[in-house]
Amino acid sequence: MNSPKNRILILGGGFGGVYTALHLGRMLTAREREEWEIGLVSVENYMVFQPLLPEVVSGSVELNHVIAPIRRMAPQARLYTREVESICPETRTVTLSPGVRPTSLKLAYDHLVIALGTQLDYSKIPGMREHAHPFKYLGDALFLRNQLVGMLEAAEAEDDPEERRSMLTFVVAGGGFSGVECIAEMNDYLREAVRAYHRIRESDLRLILLQRGERILPELTESLGLFAQKLLAKRGVEIRLGSDLQSVTAQEISVLDRASGKIERIRTRTTVATVPAGPHPLVTALPLPQERGRLVVDQKTAVTGWPGIWALGDCAAIMQVDGQMSPPTAQHALRQAKTCAGNIVASIRGTEQRIFGFTGLGKLGSLGRRSAVAEVFGLQLKGLVAWLFWRGVYVTKFPGLSGQIRLLADWILDVFLPRDITQLRLFHDDDVHREHFEAGQQVFAAGDVGDKVYFIARGEAVVERDGAALATLQRGDVFGEASLIAHQPRNATVRAVGSLDVLAVSRLAFEQLIGQLPGLHDTMRGIMEARMGRRVDLGSEIQHAEAARRAQPGPEPARAPVNGA
Repeated sequence: MNSPKNRILILGGGFGGVYTALHLGRMLTAREREEWEIGLVSVENYMVFQPLLPEVVSGSVELNHVIAPIRRMAPQARLYTREVESICPETRTVTLSPGVRPTSLKLAYDHLVIALGTQLDYSKIPGMREHAHPFKYLGDALFLRNQLVGMLEAAEAEDDPEERRSMLTFVVAGGGFSGVECIAEMNDYLREAVRAYHRIRESDLRLILLQRGERILPELTESLGLFAQKLLAKRGVEIRLGSDLQSVTAQEISVLDRASGKIERIRTRTTVATVPAGPHPLVTALPLPQERGRLVVDQKTAVTGWPGIWALGDCAAIMQVDGQMSPPTAQHALRQAKTCAGNIVASIRGTEQRIFGFTGLGKLGSLGRRSAVAEVFGLQLKGLVAWLFWRGVYVTKFPGLSGQIRLLADWILDVFLPRDITQLRLFHDDDVHREHFEAGQQVFAAGDVGDKVYFIARGEAVVERDGAALATLQRGDVFGEASLIAHQPRNATVRAVGSLDVLAVSRLAFEQLIGQLPGLHDTMRGIMEARMGRRVDLGSEIQHAEAARRAQPGPEPARAPVNGA
């Protein structure tokens, strides 16, 4: 265990955690800093200015211009760039995940600040984890931008009109600030980008915003919400009110209309999830007082009944002086951080602590293309005036003069220069990953390339050829291996009977696994021998198929068995 003099340990690299470290570094005297270590645990060594993430998607702000290095923001803090594995309030220790060395790190603390925020709750919507694009972190914005360009590139080369429509349909789930700002920037970006494509017209684009409530931006007054709704609709965004996202697959989503009770399937290759947010699992596992997954703290940001433990930001339930629960916004997290830091210093010195007295300055939301909505000190702003105010607020709040200058330069250049439409191939498909299908959907069709083998984790699938059912597959069954091994097209169609979850393994990963794991090798050989009615040498089968594929010309490979597809 790492045992320094005394330690104030802060968990979380967002607004709350980083600014708590920043204020502690300023408030503690030089002598106090010699006696106390300010420790900050963050997976990344930078803080993301999340209000600007939508502009990363549209390309109006450069990716590295919405982040600020934590070491420069809080120079007095010792930064631990690791995951938090566990928190033990009883022993006053926190265990961090291994770093370069494969050993965990256990840190003792005298004061603990929990600012871990929230996470997307994938459990409520089938297929969301596997097929929806989250929109919370820096990597999410870059991934989504690549996805938009990738769909334009694919649609440009696609001749099937139905497949083309699905590629050019983009869905955002959630009509709060995150969802509205995200789809507004996506809409602007896509409608400008299609000008560079020969076969795609602006009218081919379909952008859909799903909102469970009866209007978007429920955080604002009704008039501002309606203004935003009409403006987005005028710009081509299809807004579905009273709509619940029911399931997500790689090819489509299911949407429940709350008024009629009917479920509609919408074919799309791009679904962005901004809801629902859930509590951080490390927080819910703690033996601390909680309210709906948030730690209960007093107005001094101290966790009730646990001296030395503090919490703030999205994971804390803080009652404001006006009787309202403090909302999970950046402006509140920034003020909570200052209150928390001040009270920790006061507890060290034995002086009086202060309560969190901030109730909010207002709310801002960008609608893209030089328009926004704002509610500040009771005043309602919309359109260009609100947009200028929105940009003015965020550039002044961005940490560091150098960051503010870069941000201003991006905005100025965006007025005169076209937005970048290059696709950065920084991401690779997982060799092993989960996929979700709804009833009637094809896992693959006869004639498709045999590039994966599938293991059923939940549900049933039926094997079909020429419209006739040949076999039913259940949990634990494997299919698709024969075509993959033989490097030949699928000779049958596999379709989900009901809700179906499968584990998909790529060709390379599968060949490596059966080559290195004797148990799996023997199991797969037994499955294939039972299906093919003859002895099978997997190594020879793979080598023969690889040689046949590379030969010019080469022999026609043997037909795959039915269940192997």
